[in-house]
Amino acid sequence: MQFSKYHGLGNDFILIDNRQSDQPLVTPAEAVKMCDRHFGIGADGVIFVLPPQNNCQYTMRIFNSDGSEPEMCGNGIRCFAQFVTELEGKEEVGKQYPIHTLAGTITPTIKGEGMIRVDMGEPELTPAKIPTTLNQGGEKVVRESLTVADKEYEVSCVSMGNPHCLVFVDSVADIDLEKIGPLFETHAVFPQKTNTEFIEVVRPDYLKMRVWERGAGITLACGTGACATVVAGVLNGKCDRTCTVELPGGCLEIEWNEEDNHVYMTGPALKVFSGNM
Repeated sequence: MQFSKYHGLGNDFILIDNRQSDQPLVTPAEAVKMCDRHFGIGADGVIFVLPPQNNCQYTMRIFNSDGSEPEMCGNGIRCFAQFVTELEGKEEVGKQYPIHTLAGTITPTIKGEGMIRVDMGEPELTPAKIPTTLNQGGEKVVRESLTVADKEYEVSCVSMGNPHCLVFVDSVADIDLEKIGPLFETHAVFPQKTNTEFIEVVRPDYLKMRVWERGAGITLACGTGACATVVAGVLNGKCDRTCTVELPGGCLEIEWNEEDNHVYMTGPALKVFSGNM
């Protein structure tokens, strides 16, 4: 089986040309083995380029490194779009790729030199649709109290097609992410588990963020998490609608557009190598 390895700010993926079948060519258990950094290729997930659905040019599915399947992945979809230019044999600046995902249609635009801009759609703020049991019956989850490991946190929740719990802190460097991340992910108030972002406001237009990803653990970057970070920052009155979000692997440019309510993410997607397995 041929594959290509890509990364978006260190969030790395194995990309497989799956256009000949509408089902992934490997099982979740096989994906776990492929993602193993000592005994496999090594990655945060395996992404499949499947045939078109719902008037989209391609379909994207992804298995996380633990074998679970998320609805969407922001860094992953940028890598997906760049991989498609490899499959098509050309990189056409300005070309858009409507992609069918479990979170709906997501549209990346090729910017050139490895940069991709993605229309991530509208954020979902309704508690039941995130989903979370926090503030049930309310319009949104902003500055809600959540107790984790006997400590009370003030959290906000956003879905970018997948669930996010966002916590503003004085310093992201002081967070014991390996310890606290799994406790947030599996907390009872998140029936489908959750991604968790800890955010430090440097300036209204510049945020630092560290992430514990549902199904993958600590990663160097999370595109949907960066989008959710800016949405939560605006809702909490802590940042502008256009921000640089600094992650351990680098920076993403995020805009929550007031006119169409869509979130736009711009960042790199770079090929590491190709091979056969």
